[in-house]
Amino acid sequence: MDDRDKILTQLAEERWRVSLALTLAMMFIYFGFILLVAFNKSLMGSLIIPGLSWGILLGALVIISAWVLIYLYVRWTNNYYDRKIEDIVKD
Repeated sequence: MDDRDKILTQLAEERWRVSLALTLAMMFIYFGFILLVAFNKSLMGSLIIPGLSWGILLGALVIISAWVLIYLYVRWTNNYYDRKIEDIVKD
């Protein structure tokens, strides 16, 4: 196995770790929300201000957190992963 193969293997492992970490973060957020809906209905139904309950607010935050995690992955890929691949291809 030459150096290029080792670098590609390390890069693939790193991409897998980043993907797994972001997936686990999203699962934690989503299932946390679902568990709150299932087991703490009174909290989720209580109003923060007229017309806005905790359930609606947290549901919106779940969606926003997905966008943020996607943004983080795309930014990491564009700034780190793709540059490393370009460096390998150039060599």
